[in-house]
Amino acid sequence: MPDDQSAIPARDAKRLFAGLARAPAIVLAVSGGPDSVALMWLAARWRRALTQGPRLVAVTVDHGLRPEASREARDVKRLAHSLDLQHHTLRWRGPKPGTGVPAAAREARYRLLVQAARRHGATHILTAHTRDDQAETLLMRMLRGSGVAGLSAMARETERCGVMLTRPLLDIAKAQLIATLQKARIGFADDPTNRDPSFTRPRLRALMPMLAKEGGDARNLARLAARLARANAALELLVDGAERNLALKSEDNSGTGFDAALFAAMPEEVRLRLLKRVIDRTGHEGPAELGKVETLLGALDEALNGAVGQRESKLKQTLAGAVISVVAGHIRISPAPPRRTRSR
Repeated sequence: MPDDQSAIPARDAKRLFAGLARAPAIVLAVSGGPDSVALMWLAARWRRALTQGPRLVAVTVDHGLRPEASREARDVKRLAHSLDLQHHTLRWRGPKPGTGVPAAAREARYRLLVQAARRHGATHILTAHTRDDQAETLLMRMLRGSGVAGLSAMARETERCGVMLTRPLLDIAKAQLIATLQKARIGFADDPTNRDPSFTRPRLRALMPMLAKEGGDARNLARLAARLARANAALELLVDGAERNLALKSEDNSGTGFDAALFAAMPEEVRLRLLKRVIDRTGHEGPAELGKVETLLGALDEALNGAVGQRESKLKQTLAGAVISVVAGHIRISPAPPRRTRSR
């Protein structure tokens, strides 16, 4: 790729969308900002060069949080039509939360994008996350004390509700996308919330120039995330093998478990991931929090070591809708009974 301040040439743009030519249809998430407008421009140029290729559908989600959003959606629609692309504006309706707005808006956006993908027969949703976004995500998760999996930040491709969520610009600097639009003389919107210090991401963004002076620029932070993703993938393979070797199915298929002695002999990170994986699969209250699984693992280790003079270790705890118990040398994980609702 050229330097971070230059426009993206056509030969490099072609590589961004490699592997997508046989998709029947692709949804492009286009908010109107420089990143997503550049994504739409590059994807349209790539599609025109193909003899046969996927149908591209640009989708703008209006969260109803800013009065300018409707105008920005109309601007995206005009540009999409000039590029011979379909365009649809979807609105996040209903009451908005008082706190955690960015997370709620993100969840609503993906839900609407998946609905659009299904409606248009699209197998992929393309978002315009950049190298800068990757670096900021790594910093946010680092400050929250995430584990290796969280510090891997965003993957280039993940599955969401049966649709592939793809980030083709994850290795591209935001400055390159702006340079690409400037060269093509294409305008874009400026969302002031991207500079609003009441949100975490803009505050971290403001720190990036100082971090860059110490070597913590977006390129190096994104490289760190990629290396952690590589380590995470290797750890997941180890957990796959551990699960195959240790898993003990219950007679009524109501749960699973492990041989306690073999489990205790495994590295701590593998035990932690294995425990979380099975709890998430068995429980009915959503993914277990990493910190709570770490606490549970400590309790398991204590039970397995056993108090002096005890003939048999025992433990029974509930986490994320799963019951974890230690009995007769086995760790058992089964669904917990539904919580009782209090009658008024």
